[in-house]
Amino acid sequence: MIVKLLSILTAWACSCRCRCGAESYIVDDQIGLGRTFDGIGGLSGGGATSRLLVNYPEPYRGQILDYLFKPNFGASLHILKVEIGGDAQTTDGTEPSHMHYEDDENYFRGYEWWLMREAKKRNPNITLIGLPWAFPGWVGRGKNWPYDFPDVTAYYVVSWIIGAKQYHDLDIDYIGIWNEKSFDNKYIKLLRYTLDKSGLERVKIIASDNLWEPISLYMLLDAELLNVVDVIGAHYPGTTTVMEALLTQKKLWSSEDYSTFNDDVGGGCWARILNQNYVNGRMTATISWNLVASYYEDLPFGRDGLMTAQEPWSGHYLVESPIWITAHTTQFAQPGWTYLQTIGHLASGGSYVALTDGLGNLTMVIETMTHDHSVCIRPPLPVFNVSAQTAIFNLKGTFAGLTMLHVWYSRFDFKTNKSTFFKQLDPLKVSNGSFALKLDVDEVYTLTTLNTGKKGSYPEPPGSSPFPKHYKDGFKVRNPSFTEAPNFADQTGVFEYFINMSDPGDHVFTLRQVVTQRPITWAADADQTISVIGDHTWQNMSVTCDIYIEKPNTGGVFIAGRVDKGGQSVRNAEGIFFWAFANGTYRVTNDLRGQVVLASGMSGTRAGVWHTLTLNIEGERAWGMLNGYPLWKNVTILGPEKGWAAIGTLGFEFAQFDNFSVDAS
Repeated sequence: MIVKLLSILTAWACSCRCRCGAESYIVDDQIGLGRTFDGIGGLSGGGATSRLLVNYPEPYRGQILDYLFKPNFGASLHILKVEIGGDAQTTDGTEPSHMHYEDDENYFRGYEWWLMREAKKRNPNITLIGLPWAFPGWVGRGKNWPYDFPDVTAYYVVSWIIGAKQYHDLDIDYIGIWNEKSFDNKYIKLLRYTLDKSGLERVKIIASDNLWEPISLYMLLDAELLNVVDVIGAHYPGTTTVMEALLTQKKLWSSEDYSTFNDDVGGGCWARILNQNYVNGRMTATISWNLVASYYEDLPFGRDGLMTAQEPWSGHYLVESPIWITAHTTQFAQPGWTYLQTIGHLASGGSYVALTDGLGNLTMVIETMTHDHSVCIRPPLPVFNVSAQTAIFNLKGTFAGLTMLHVWYSRFDFKTNKSTFFKQLDPLKVSNGSFALKLDVDEVYTLTTLNTGKKGSYPEPPGSSPFPKHYKDGFKVRNPSFTEAPNFADQTGVFEYFINMSDPGDHVFTLRQVVTQRPITWAADADQTISVIGDHTWQNMSVTCDIYIEKPNTGGVFIAGRVDKGGQSVRNAEGIFFWAFANGTYRVTNDLRGQVVLASGMSGTRAGVWHTLTLNIEGERAWGMLNGYPLWKNVTILGPEKGWAAIGTLGFEFAQFDNFSVDAS
């Protein structure tokens, strides 16, 4: 036993130094195996990060999905984690709930159902995870807390899982608690009970999608809690874990990670994370936030996805370096494979992992990322000095007889921007169970017995172009698979297609704001609802929209231009907001909160009647029209100088919009 332990420790410490100055490392499955590999994934949500993807025309939408999910093609993701929409702002927008109200169920809202189906088409074995960020207000009975009525919350979450199967034939594999918020022991146990009672024993629970602590300690002190939690999920762990989490003997996942701009620096960060999450922290799954940067870039964390697809109007998309860094692992190791115990850091910086399928196949991934170049934003990882080196690997046990390994290679060139990604090199000869590898800085190697890798490609997509300066939507042409109008990015509230059966005229098909109670929020939602659209660089514009106030006496709606903020800063958004109220008045404000009033007066607007609002912005002046007639003019704009167009409501109230148009210059 002592000899075996010394052997493992020696391997972890990178063995002994050779006479030639190279470092020697052992790769051996006979001294014991490590943890089971659970996969690499992406996260759609948290929130509305895939909002623009569904609007892409074919064939470009299918190509993007292939780069993400198709096995042995691109990222070949093993895991897709999605937000269970809660009608509230959760980073870059809101995602609609399947139950806006207690007596309301609709399992076709939003795009996450569609995305899960598309992922499953490409990889039937993909693992599906659901996690709530926010909840409709009725779940908390008016309180901003989902645990006061844990049975209601459990029912709400389990109904989403049942709906996924009943309406989309999707089996949800894991369910979370509440993203990056406090957990409640009673609720977790009740969730397990409700799952089992509903015939969902196979669905496993992840907790708590926050930090390692205090959930790990609570599990050690509570046998029942330990029993019902299957995976401890931590966010942005910095590649390390804590002793309490290891002592639970549960699966440890980095259930949200990365959050870094997806240029080559981000790709280098991702390469280090994927290896060192296991080397340092024994995490067996890593999930990127986010899956694909498919939201307006000027919203928070622009382009923080594995790839970028933010122009459905042009069809343009970018396959970024994190896609190919992901492929270095996902195309050559599958969930169910096992890490070897002989893994660790390289003597001159970097790390290596080795995995096996137990059938004689071996995959090694080696990275030599320099910290100065590959800086992760959230959180920054520990600094390791990296320099060029030669590594000698000695294959033992099952792998001692190998004579050749297939090689895939990436290299980040931060000086010339002539990087190489996921290139297949000539096979590497193994002599007497040993081979030497010269490693430069900022490189990634995959050495594998599998000859199944492929760098998929499609013809170049159309070139990048800005949002159309002349845009109209009468909400009559609609895709039945989705409930949201193309290119509108809801920031507070939910704007859905609506059929107005009471209107026999021109307003049968409209867009309706449908959230009537403040949700249990995750971020700082505004008190007003708002959906933005267009180009954040727009300065001069004319915005026109038919509006229908449904709330008598106190209801109100607006159209706006030069809206400068969204996401978690939406409540502080500034712009030019043209309000119409049910009490027959209007107001022009410089902010969404309506505190900086630029003009006001009587309008004659009222609830239950369609009106047309027009907002014109040019230079430092703005003027507005009601039903085609001037209502106010020569208002001096205090700022901002640019921003999106927008529509919205005074509060959480029903209101309808039709015949939206914007002309920008």
